[in-house]
Amino acid sequence: MTRKPTGPGTSPPLPSPKERRRLREARQLTEEQVATAVGVTPATVRAWETGRTSPRGRRRAAYAKVIGSAGPPTPPKATATKAETAPGTGTEKRAEAKTADSGTKSPKTRVDQETAADRKAPVGRETAVEKAGAGAPNRAPVPVPVPAPETETVPETVPDTVSDPAPDPAPVTPPAPAGLTAAEAFDALYTHTAPGLVRQAYVLTGRRNLARESVERAFQLAWHRWPEVARDRDPAGWVRAAAYEYAMSPWNRVRRAHRRPDALPEEPGRRALLHALLEMPASYRRTLLLHDGVGLGLAETAAETEASTPATAGRLVNARATVAERLPELARCSSPAGQSVVLRERLGALALAERVPAPSSAPVVRTGGERRAQRWTRATVCFGVLLAGATAFTLNTAPTHYEQPIAPAARVAGVPPLAGPEKLTAQDLKLQKALRGELAHGPERLVPRIP
Repeated sequence: MTRKPTGPGTSPPLPSPKERRRLREARQLTEEQVATAVGVTPATVRAWETGRTSPRGRRRAAYAKVIGSAGPPTPPKATATKAETAPGTGTEKRAEAKTADSGTKSPKTRVDQETAADRKAPVGRETAVEKAGAGAPNRAPVPVPVPAPETETVPETVPDTVSDPAPDPAPVTPPAPAGLTAAEAFDALYTHTAPGLVRQAYVLTGRRNLARESVERAFQLAWHRWPEVARDRDPAGWVRAAAYEYAMSPWNRVRRAHRRPDALPEEPGRRALLHALLEMPASYRRTLLLHDGVGLGLAETAAETEASTPATAGRLVNARATVAERLPELARCSSPAGQSVVLRERLGALALAERVPAPSSAPVVRTGGERRAQRWTRATVCFGVLLAGATAFTLNTAPTHYEQPIAPAARVAGVPPLAGPEKLTAQDLKLQKALRGELAHGPERLVPRIP
């Protein structure tokens, strides 16, 4: 009997964590259902979709088969053959009746079809927010794909799930140009996306210096983890998520420089929009900016904000309602699609009109990140050496056995305890002074004369 070879070479490839979640939602499967099919807990499935862990062995193959990533989807079979739809036959009438019935579909089916159409949008377009700061001359081409905007609409009643009729194959990232080093690829990505990300971070926080700092820190982290970022299906989205997380960190409220937002714009429309954004919770603000400003779909927005799709849809509806209270033109739009178009234009105009500090050059960011990593490494080594020295000193000076303390003396039958010399009386003190003042020799020293 020959054994089948096992190992990493025979395990099926898996998409990125975001794509795993999208494929599961496309098949209308919950985490509990996938966990039951694979034989794990829902927490394990959640860890696979967030990227903390990855399945192995038979569970990997079963998980890939459940979410539909084991192979490309099979094309749908034809509903009627040419002979069955020949003119003059009853089958043609049934096909025409089925076509006529397809025009009256449920709202949820229309939302699913719109979502599927949005995800099949061509890659390469950019929204107004992403084009912010794109006026820099002689920009280097980007060796990584730019996230494609989607025009997904949110219905008035938030659906339970927003999924596709059939899972689409995971997009393949085009290979980087031959001979391009890691530093050159990083510089190209930084030159293309950093100016726009600074403007997005300003719209998200209302603080110009914090926006620039968050983008530079995000790119320093990306350079520190460049092998992981370079293999990601959306490197620009990876850096954007890191910049948003740093900009929305609650620790920034403790810092004196970023405790208060900058002055609002003077133009009334932009002033009202930015004021409305800063008043709403940070999660609502981020969801609105990603969906209506950047142009991500509802499922991609939910994956980037680490929330469920219904929760993301609810945040989006509430955020639009909050902004509509200050923008009359948004309140006049009755459909969610119209509100999304108006918000995209207003957010793009706000990001392009405001003056934000230009980010540092790519080599400066790379070297700054390397120096920061070196300082942290040295500090960690010094702290480890100090901790080891303190531990060794404690081990050498600490007692090796327990010594029971002497019990205090107690009076027995009225007899005072022998607890050491008693307190000197006045006569004793006088004699002590005489002995110290006179040097006696011979018998006088043994039998002193008391004056």
